[in-house]
Amino acid sequence: MILKEAIEQLKNGLAGICEPGEAQAMIRIICEDVFNYDPVDVALRQDSELPDFAPQRIADIIARLQRHEPLQYIVGSARFHGHRFKVTPVVLIPRPETEQLVDLIVDENPDSDLRVLDIGTGSGCIAISLARALKFAQVDALDVSRDALAVARENAAALKVKARFFESDILSPQPPARYDIIVSNPPYVCWSEREAMERNVLDYEPGQALFVPDNDPLLFYKAIVPYAAQSLERGGHLYLEINQRFGNEMRRLLEDSGFDEVRIIEDSYGKVRFAAAVIK
Repeated sequence: MILKEAIEQLKNGLAGICEPGEAQAMIRIICEDVFNYDPVDVALRQDSELPDFAPQRIADIIARLQRHEPLQYIVGSARFHGHRFKVTPVVLIPRPETEQLVDLIVDENPDSDLRVLDIGTGSGCIAISLARALKFAQVDALDVSRDALAVARENAAALKVKARFFESDILSPQPPARYDIIVSNPPYVCWSEREAMERNVLDYEPGQALFVPDNDPLLFYKAIVPYAAQSLERGGHLYLEINQRFGNEMRRLLEDSGFDEVRIIEDSYGKVRFAAAVIK
């Protein structure tokens, strides 16, 4: 099988699954992650012979995509903030919107040797990206899932980042520590919002990292915000990814907990997505 034939097989297999633009993006990822062809290679090497495993591998990928399995889990990685991260079904797939959160933190914190904590690190994408982008930052990260922490440690090793990872449940009492920045993208999707979500999320991504009860939508923030108020140095920054439905509630929680300069921030799609604040 040559590359051109493989691409045609993928196009045909994806035709009934997604829009042409999304299919093209998937084909680019498959060519890069499975066959090690970047977009330039794809354009110039259409007649290149692929390994013997190619036909069966492509058939397997198409079958799994037709069952709505996320492509990132199929190829075992996802791009985030310019780097490739290992992902498995024990961690959420990093989203482009969360890259904006990392950019916000980097842009607003030019100092060196900052102490950073990422709460609910999952794949480690936020913690590791900050460790790479901030100047000589000391980064800690915690998660309740031991399996997720194993993935995060693999990613840190692969990207040559020194960060400390801890198994801990933020909903349990935590001893305060000292940080300049605390960031978290905790579970914030209400159970009632499940009906509007795609099958590739509901059937495959870990619900523990996504959902909160309808009657307690700020469950994790009500633990994270007081902990941050105790642990941040005066003038320290807290950054959160939030449910767009609860921007006003988040503002009140932050202000009532002693934070100043509270901002509710929209993402590039114009949706309320982040909260940022400074401890007095």
